[in-house]
Amino acid sequence: MSHTHPPFYRPVSRREMLQICKCGFGSIALSSLFGSYLSSCSTSENDKNAVGGAIGAMQAIPPHFLPKAKHIIFLYMDGGVSQVDSFDPKPRLDKENGEDPFRKFKVDNTQFGEVGKILKSPWNFKQYGQSGIPVSDLFPHIATCVDDLAVIRSMVSNFPEHTNANYFLHTGSGLQGRPSMGAWINYGLGSENSNLPGYVVLDGGLIPPGGLDNFKNGFLPATFQASLLKAGVQPMANINSLDSIPGLQEEKLSFLKEGDQLLMAGQDSDDIEAAINNYELAYKMQSSVPELTEFSSESAATKELYGLNSPDINTRNYGAQCLLARRLVERGVRFIELTCPSIGGLDRWDQHSNLKMGHELNAHAVDQPIAGLLKDLKVRGLLDETLVVWTGEFGRTPFAQGNDGRDHNPSAFSMWMAGGGVKGGSIFGKTDEYGYRVVENPVTIHDLHATMLHLLGMDHKQLSFGFGGRDFRLTDVHGNIITDILA
Repeated sequence: MSHTHPPFYRPVSRREMLQICKCGFGSIALSSLFGSYLSSCSTSENDKNAVGGAIGAMQAIPPHFLPKAKHIIFLYMDGGVSQVDSFDPKPRLDKENGEDPFRKFKVDNTQFGEVGKILKSPWNFKQYGQSGIPVSDLFPHIATCVDDLAVIRSMVSNFPEHTNANYFLHTGSGLQGRPSMGAWINYGLGSENSNLPGYVVLDGGLIPPGGLDNFKNGFLPATFQASLLKAGVQPMANINSLDSIPGLQEEKLSFLKEGDQLLMAGQDSDDIEAAINNYELAYKMQSSVPELTEFSSESAATKELYGLNSPDINTRNYGAQCLLARRLVERGVRFIELTCPSIGGLDRWDQHSNLKMGHELNAHAVDQPIAGLLKDLKVRGLLDETLVVWTGEFGRTPFAQGNDGRDHNPSAFSMWMAGGGVKGGSIFGKTDEYGYRVVENPVTIHDLHATMLHLLGMDHKQLSFGFGGRDFRLTDVHGNIITDILA
């Protein structure tokens, strides 16, 4: 099933657009957050039959079939969380701690080539919940939610380096310039709220390697790329009107629209329509976003649940992001991604040295807020319709880099999902005795994307967009739904 829109007829140049809009750009500065549709959209003859488009982009679109989830909250653990220190315990590492890994198994080339000794986990694992799933002491709060989690221990990636692995996780391709998963979802389903974008990235302070290209629209219309928000007094630039005269901004917007409509007379142009949608949405956000990011209506118990009273400023910051994510779900936003908080002197989860200190600081920042988010969604009846995804771009080695770090490992890592359509209290996949390689039920990034789309009611093989003479999709020619974790 696809949604067709009028084909592209005539591209509008930047010069023409500037001539039309020169009086209004200053008053609607938020449009810059959405980028330019003109630079991203193909207008070739081969692409005239491309499915999708900007027309109606702000309206909800029926899914291919009945969905299990209506929203996704994507908790991105940038840098690569160690699987053997989080959700995949390996007693053999305890027994062989300090031994030479080359004498135990085949060691693949690593990112930095500083292969040290086998390194046991600095943390103990305990079983939690009715399911008895073991969780590291790194995550005591998330551990209390384990019966809602489907833990996948057999994730694999194609890339051992952050930038390409990030592109792969976010876009289904290791190459720069492809549409992000959030853009694909926004394109496929539209938005349930005409005053907010369908795809929001909550910037915790660290944009992952690869930059904003992880969140962009690629060759999809610019309407579908992410909008970046921050929790706090100033969630985004230019959110407050710059016009002091009442009604002046509305008049400017009306003037812009009249000019666009004159240009569109006698033709159908997706690119102009996309620009109009972006400008109008930016204007609407000036009234909706301040209310969204103001937490005075939240109870003291809710703020405590998310860690907003924590002595750790990083916990407070990430807690605000998680609370904002719940509020976005309540308002119908389709796809919300949280980036990692900025912890002074710490390179995300990427602990090539000082594993214990680095992972503990990161875990302390996100553990309570994530557990609070899961519990809050559940109490409010929102978890059943919200898919929560927790993952990094790859895992880490079971042996040390140097003395007390771990190098990148794309051959095995852990992630989990919770919420809409997911079988809680389950474990899928298996790694070897060292947690180094997957030995049972490998799950690829394409499989993850296919499953996410499936739970939203979309067939990943049918969600496509014509560009450059071929149909593209998020999963390319790959992807299998992880049926064993579905409720």
